[in-house]
Amino acid sequence: MSRYFRRFRSAALRIAVLTAAALAAPAGAENTVTLGGVTLTNHGLVGVGRIAADLRDKLGETFGSGSGMAVDARSWTRDGASYRGTIWLLPDRGYNVSGTIDYRSRVNRLDITFTPPETPETLAADARQRTVAARLADTIMLSDAAGAPLTGLDPVAGGIRVAGNGFPAMPQAPNGHVALDSEGLVLAPDGGFFVSDEYGPYIYRFSPQGRMLGAIRPPDAFIPRRNGADHFSSNNPGPGESAPVPANPDTGRQNNQGLEGLALTPDGRFLVAVLQSATRQDGGDAPETRDHTRMLVYDIGDVEHPVLVREHVVELPAFTTADGKRRIAAQSELLALDDNHFLLLCRDSDNGFGQKGATSRYRRIELIDISAATNIAGTRYDGLEPVAPKGRLVDGVVPAARTSFIDLNDNGELGKFGLHNGLPQDRNDLSEKWEAMGLVPALDPDHPRDFFLFVANDNDFITQHGFHAGAAYRDPSGVDVDTMLLVFRVTLPMSKQ
Repeated sequence: MSRYFRRFRSAALRIAVLTAAALAAPAGAENTVTLGGVTLTNHGLVGVGRIAADLRDKLGETFGSGSGMAVDARSWTRDGASYRGTIWLLPDRGYNVSGTIDYRSRVNRLDITFTPPETPETLAADARQRTVAARLADTIMLSDAAGAPLTGLDPVAGGIRVAGNGFPAMPQAPNGHVALDSEGLVLAPDGGFFVSDEYGPYIYRFSPQGRMLGAIRPPDAFIPRRNGADHFSSNNPGPGESAPVPANPDTGRQNNQGLEGLALTPDGRFLVAVLQSATRQDGGDAPETRDHTRMLVYDIGDVEHPVLVREHVVELPAFTTADGKRRIAAQSELLALDDNHFLLLCRDSDNGFGQKGATSRYRRIELIDISAATNIAGTRYDGLEPVAPKGRLVDGVVPAARTSFIDLNDNGELGKFGLHNGLPQDRNDLSEKWEAMGLVPALDPDHPRDFFLFVANDNDFITQHGFHAGAAYRDPSGVDVDTMLLVFRVTLPMSKQ
């Protein structure tokens, strides 16, 4: 464990009593929030970077899609006013506007140089958005235990690889490869990776070379079932394949709402994953009632034998659409601050550059505290009994506490770097999907608890010069959506005195 995480963790462990109440200033620049006895401060947006939408990786395929992020903390250094280090970005299942394709799963290594400007407003607009320089340094392909590549193809009817050789039954595509819609990324202590996915929804462990070493199957409550049997399709059939019947699972994760968030606690002991929104039986069958999602906490002290030790309900934020409808801001990423406190990135859909709507109604990073939440691991709710039938949490179950921390849509902050939320719907209008977070120290001796919080978007590989799975493509939007990095300066929690 690195020095700065050790200092952070020791501060968190000094908390004697955690309260359930939250005291929060409005989300935005230079705001402070307190939850469960810990305090965080957001000092605002301090850097922006772009990666061209048509960049290709070493396989000659279109790079993009920051669905998950992992920072190599050991690589992070400071040289005067600049910082350098390595981050890993995880793409999802490939370009899939009209169905999934045989995109080979991978992770991308980026070399980062970050120079925070003192007064970004004095720079030319293009220069402001190059204060983070990201160079694609390598691409690691992911494979199953036998070395066969993984695929983004939808696991349609019958798409199950039978259990064996220490692995549970896994989603399988029609081409015989394990199907993976990768969403969350964590660096393992041995230099390998943990990756969470939407199909299973499972968590997979890979070697540093990308070979699958293990797979975690969550409780039955999470597993998508149709007609009484496991059925991992997300209703995005590949070429020549039929849609599942019924289109949506009866129970388990909703289509395309799997384990979107994945985090490792700073001590490396607990692997934590969160569903993007509620299971079907917990209200996830309707967009206005899917707010009670679930968090899983695995003890990986013995990495070969992960043990589920905690499971909590996390209540997602609600917002009102432009036409007055109640909707839920599904979560897209998780970052652990200690064993009980996490950052959770929640957002709306279908708004931003390249989408039908220009203005996002909700994109915020929430602070959550699970210390007083009910542990439902191993209870009847891990089966098919709902913990929130029709979206109403059952009596006696306490959800995690939550408060908003950073508003990504704050036009005052975005404007400093020539960006905005809303019209005009140009390349400086934030794109739809912000799905990745990473934390590195500011290495500032005058402010030893200050960190930089990196946030990246999933650009859905939207470009006019794309190439995936042996074929060129042009997105029908007519635009190129860059992969982008936003950087916020934050102060980490401190105990109440």
